[in-house]
Amino acid sequence: MNLLRQRMIEDLTIRNYSPRTIEVYLERVAKFAQFFGRSPDKLGPAQIREFQLFLVQTKKCSWTQLNQTVCALRFFYRTCLGQTKIIEHIPYPKQPKKLPVVLSRDEMASVFDAITNLKHRTIVMTLYATGTRISEALSLQVRDIDSRRMVIHIREGKGGKDRYVPLSEMLLERLRLYWKQYRPDMWLFPGRDLRRPLSVNAVQQVCAKARRNADLSKRLSPHTFRHTFATHHLEAGTDLRTIQVWMGHASLRSTSIYLHVAAQRPGGLDLLTPVLSAEAMTVRSSGS
Repeated sequence: MNLLRQRMIEDLTIRNYSPRTIEVYLERVAKFAQFFGRSPDKLGPAQIREFQLFLVQTKKCSWTQLNQTVCALRFFYRTCLGQTKIIEHIPYPKQPKKLPVVLSRDEMASVFDAITNLKHRTIVMTLYATGTRISEALSLQVRDIDSRRMVIHIREGKGGKDRYVPLSEMLLERLRLYWKQYRPDMWLFPGRDLRRPLSVNAVQQVCAKARRNADLSKRLSPHTFRHTFATHHLEAGTDLRTIQVWMGHASLRSTSIYLHVAAQRPGGLDLLTPVLSAEAMTVRSSGS
């Protein structure tokens, strides 16, 4: 498996897949091999079918994990092994048509209030105020914050594409407070090893703890803030095309799902302003 693993890493790298995608693809193929206790190049359509049934019927895997497994296996057999005929035996799962989980402004305020660590709160505020994916937010460097143009540079987002997202006055203020205390050098949100950014798992744990502390009934993950960003901007009157560009969606169809969850109402474009106002009200109320 070591030689195959190295071959797959090289094939993915040559095609400019992101480090996160490479990590996920390797993990999915490794799980497939471990399930049978054999090298994946010794397995074929019958084993692929059995593994897919196991993921669906026994593991009850999410659509995302099923889709990632299919993509990883298709890449492995088509590109790494050149066995294109096997691809037809690895069908894509049908994507469930579920609406995204979106928090209200009061719920966002309760989440912020539930996170006492300044670094963790700033990460969550950044996710909500910019609509970035968690991988994009954790890949931010200090130099990517452009306070003169009031934008944040997202480098090599999904599909390896760069883009700019707006930097609100409120977020800039919060980032400055965070920087004064932590003084990050390269990575905006470094992990314990300052040479590396904070891990996705660490932020997922922050979300889980915040959900409990805020007594939130809705599911909460780093991606929830991205969904909430888009919905709140749509409710504030931002046009769908602008939101598409900010979110880095290749197709407007991906962005249009938020039309089904948005409730049109007047609002401002600096999302943090009304939320932090509600946060302050929550703090005052709890302290009285």
